[in-house]
Amino acid sequence: MFYQWRLNERTAVVIGDVRDCELLQRLLSAYEIDACFHLAAHSIVGSARRAPSITFDVNVRGTWALLEACRIVGGISSIIIASSDKAYGHHTTLPYTEDLLLRPCYPYETSKACADMIAQSFAVTYELPIVVTRCANVYGGGDLNFSRIIPGTIKSALHGERPIIRSDGTPLRDYIYIEDVIAAYLALGKVATQRELMGEAFNVGTGEPISVLELTYEILELCERRDLEPDIRGKGKQLKEIDCQYVSIEKITRIVGWKPNIERRDGLKRTIEWYRKFFGLAPRMAIA
Repeated sequence: MFYQWRLNERTAVVIGDVRDCELLQRLLSAYEIDACFHLAAHSIVGSARRAPSITFDVNVRGTWALLEACRIVGGISSIIIASSDKAYGHHTTLPYTEDLLLRPCYPYETSKACADMIAQSFAVTYELPIVVTRCANVYGGGDLNFSRIIPGTIKSALHGERPIIRSDGTPLRDYIYIEDVIAAYLALGKVATQRELMGEAFNVGTGEPISVLELTYEILELCERRDLEPDIRGKGKQLKEIDCQYVSIEKITRIVGWKPNIERRDGLKRTIEWYRKFFGLAPRMAIA
């Protein structure tokens, strides 16, 4: 997608490893970077369960390597570290607020909690302009990991296949459109320099959870494939995953002034049309 949209013509592309602190130092210096958005990670829960060592290495070591490079080089005006709502682990209190303890159990969520706390440590100890994001499930065009519920369901629906649900469909999640996430990151980048916000964490979501089954039916409706019934293969939650999880966005709205602008139905319509074009399918009539 990066090269398809010719973004390489407007950016300097460097192929490297986020765990290479010396390389990161050279890049920060050579390109005089003043704002850093740390998004590099192993981000698939199932993959993290199958390969925990590489997940911890990339997500934890990669975070401290980047922060150490920022500390040594200096002059960075804002550093945004992507944690995750999964870092909270399981809590019965919903929605999750930023003052809840991080108590993860499984590899992916533990790796993100570690990165989260490392970022806070660097902010407090070295007075670096760091803020942490804890995002809900992000969706939108360009995601080619079809093991995820939204791209996977859209792909199935567009090809006339029954979408697979690996749980019983009851788990609750919060889904936020990618453009709203980008807007949140940019807004946080502007306030990260404020001393009182250094090391602070901010939830990014919609605050409007939906069950996996309800989401699947909504996608089928928007794809005009109400004739397809989901193939429900699980009982209860998926193995080693949190059952119900969604976040409060009161803090980021109050302090930063950000809130999502794109409703889920609209975001799903945009996403479906992106995949139609990607698969070379003709566009359908608009659905209200």
